[in-house]
Amino acid sequence: MTAPMLDNKNRLKLGTFSANCSGGMAVTKVAERWDNSWENNIDLVRQCDEAGIEFMLPIARWIGYGGETDFHGNVLETVTWAAGLAAHSQRIQVFATVHTAFNHPIVTAKQLATLDQMSGGRLGLNVVAGWNKPEYDAFGKDLPGDHADRYAMAQEWFDYVQKLWRADEPFDWEGTFYQGKGVYGLPHPVQEKMPIINAAASEEGRDFAMRNADFLFTPVFDFEQAQATVADIRTRAASIRRHVDVLTFCTVVCRPTQKEADDYLNWYANEQADWEAVDNLMTLQGLHAQSFTPEALGMFRDRFAAGHGGFPLVGTPDTIADLLEQVSATGVAGTTLSFVDYAREFPYFRQEVLPRLERKGLRQPVQDL
Repeated sequence: MTAPMLDNKNRLKLGTFSANCSGGMAVTKVAERWDNSWENNIDLVRQCDEAGIEFMLPIARWIGYGGETDFHGNVLETVTWAAGLAAHSQRIQVFATVHTAFNHPIVTAKQLATLDQMSGGRLGLNVVAGWNKPEYDAFGKDLPGDHADRYAMAQEWFDYVQKLWRADEPFDWEGTFYQGKGVYGLPHPVQEKMPIINAAASEEGRDFAMRNADFLFTPVFDFEQAQATVADIRTRAASIRRHVDVLTFCTVVCRPTQKEADDYLNWYANEQADWEAVDNLMTLQGLHAQSFTPEALGMFRDRFAAGHGGFPLVGTPDTIADLLEQVSATGVAGTTLSFVDYAREFPYFRQEVLPRLERKGLRQPVQDL
C-alpha cells in the first residue's frame, strides 16, 4: 500500500497547517480568527478531501503564547486528532506531529501503527525534537541547550520506532536514552513506507531530515532563499544516496481585488494583531527553535502576526496562483496553506485558485488523482 503524499503526481502538493490550534497561524484578535473546534476541523478535512488537497499537518503544542488571545493556548492533541480526521475522510494524508522528548517510542509506535490500520494507510508522521522551553518546564524536563543533544535523542527515538515497526520477534534495546527488554510492536503499519516529515531549519535539524525524512518542512523567506534551500537539501541528501523534498508554509489572503486583500491583511495582522503574543512567539523562536535566523526574526514581525512567519500569498486568485507557480519553480515540492478562518475562506480558494493551478500544470483535477 502506498501513501498519498508519496504516490501523488502533482508538481505542487498542498496541505493545511495548524488547524488543530486556536488561532491557526494568525496571531490576531479579530472575532473571526480560527476556532479550532472539532466540528470546524471535521468541516475542513471534508472540504480538503473533496478538493484533492494532499495532507493536513498539525502543530503539537502544550503551552500557549499568552497575549490577549493566548495564541495556541487551546490545542487538539495531534495523534487523537489524526485518528478522528481519518474517520471523516477518504483520500487525504493525515499527519500526527510527535515530540520525541515527550512521547515514549514504544507507545508512539503502537499508536501510529494502529492509526495507520484504521485509516487504510493514510497516516503520516511529523517528527519534532522540541524547542519550546515553557513546554519542557511543564513536563518537568530540562531543555538541552545544545541542538546536537536534542537531535541525538531524536535519532535514537526514531531508530527505536522504526525497529518496532519492522521487527516480528522480541528484542532488547540498550541505548543512550532508552532501554527495554523483550520489546516488540505489533501490529506494524500497513503502508510499505509511511511518509515522514521533519520540521526543522537548524543545521542539526536538516541533517536529521537528510537521514530520516521524506520531506523537510522549513520556512521560506523569498524565492532566492527557497531555491538555495532546495539546492542545499538535494546536495545533502544525494551525498548519502537519499532524496528529500522541501515543504514550506504560506499565509493566504485571497480576495477578488488586491485592495480587498491588502486591506484585510492590514486589519487582522496589523490593527488587530495580538502583538504581545507575537513578541512572545518570536522571543521563544529566537532563543530556542533556530527555525528563523536573527535577521529574519528582525525583518518579519509583521509576517509572524499574519501567519506565524509563513510566506505571504496576498491578492487576487491570479496573483496567488502566480506566486505559487514561482514557489514551485524554486524546487519546493509543496506548501501548507493557512487562513484566518480556514473553513470559511477555503471554498473561494478551491473555486478560484485550484483551477488556475491546474491550467498552469502544477496540479491535476481531483477526478484524475
